[in-house]
Amino acid sequence: MAEKKRKLIVMPDDGLEAVLREIEAARYSLHIKMFHISEPALIKAVTEAHRGGVKTRVMLNPARRSGEFENDEAHAAFASAGIEVKDTNPAFAVTHEKSMIVDDRVVFIKTLNWAPKNFTGTRDYAVLTSDPEEVAEALACFNADWKHAGFDSQSARLIWCPGGGRERIAHFIDKARHSLCVQNERYQDMTIIERLVRAYERGVHLRVMALPPHVLKEKKLIEGVNGLRIMHDIGIKVHKLKHLHLHAKMMLADGERAVVGSINFAPGSFDERRELAIEVDEHQVVKRLKHTFETDWDNSQRLDLSDKGIEEDLEKHGLKDGGSLALNMDDGKKQKKGEVKLKTEND
Repeated sequence: MAEKKRKLIVMPDDGLEAVLREIEAARYSLHIKMFHISEPALIKAVTEAHRGGVKTRVMLNPARRSGEFENDEAHAAFASAGIEVKDTNPAFAVTHEKSMIVDDRVVFIKTLNWAPKNFTGTRDYAVLTSDPEEVAEALACFNADWKHAGFDSQSARLIWCPGGGRERIAHFIDKARHSLCVQNERYQDMTIIERLVRAYERGVHLRVMALPPHVLKEKKLIEGVNGLRIMHDIGIKVHKLKHLHLHAKMMLADGERAVVGSINFAPGSFDERRELAIEVDEHQVVKRLKHTFETDWDNSQRLDLSDKGIEEDLEKHGLKDGGSLALNMDDGKKQKKGEVKLKTEND
């Protein structure tokens, strides 16, 4: 029987060992490109692989958009061990990609960072692909980013940002016939929101999982709430997880095909950040994604996106709208069902 070309890891179900095993199995090379690394066991495993003769190269995102530096300790640890380590390509505002290539034979395409919480308290996924063309493509991009050179992703098999990612995600949604299950932190890109709305209106059974408003960063709060409310106001079911923090970026269409990767549904993710995702249709991968989503849906609750619900959520966490959201709490007005009131910063 031929070896399966793609496999799935689910966090926190599969735990840290699922990643450690693959690092420890490396014999020739490791190429790691990560947004954030702080898990000591993984830093140690990579260091030991290098000391055992595995050629290792690591690229780390130097700072978040906020200016916060999270990878300095990992960078110093790898450098002191003699590992080739450098900052990611400065052509991108942020490198949000989370990937690892082992022995030029398998690529990890992940939603998860290598931080302790991603192995214990967040819903996350990783798809492992041993398809030769996909491995070669991931390696080509790694080498291009390593050299700060260009990489043509327009005709790629994998889903890359910048360069065609938005179109690939939109096309995936447009092809859904019966059902669409979505897990993502942020819903801020209007092209993707429009596609989701149109899918719902043509009869696709659409279930959306998102983060509650208070978790969104202050500068992204307005557009994040706007996107959720547009979907909510036409009848799309929007839920939040109760037992885990939602960090996954996953779509499952018709129970037959899925997209997993690092891409948030935000303009910056599509246009300015290095991101990577993969589309899969392997039965076992899709089956487990469906089971996980159904489990999460059963352990979720409706996100209260009413005027009162949003205001109470923000106030509970010491936040205020400031007047930019279309909330009518002060004057007691209630919007009619299906009516979306938009308010600009100049109103």
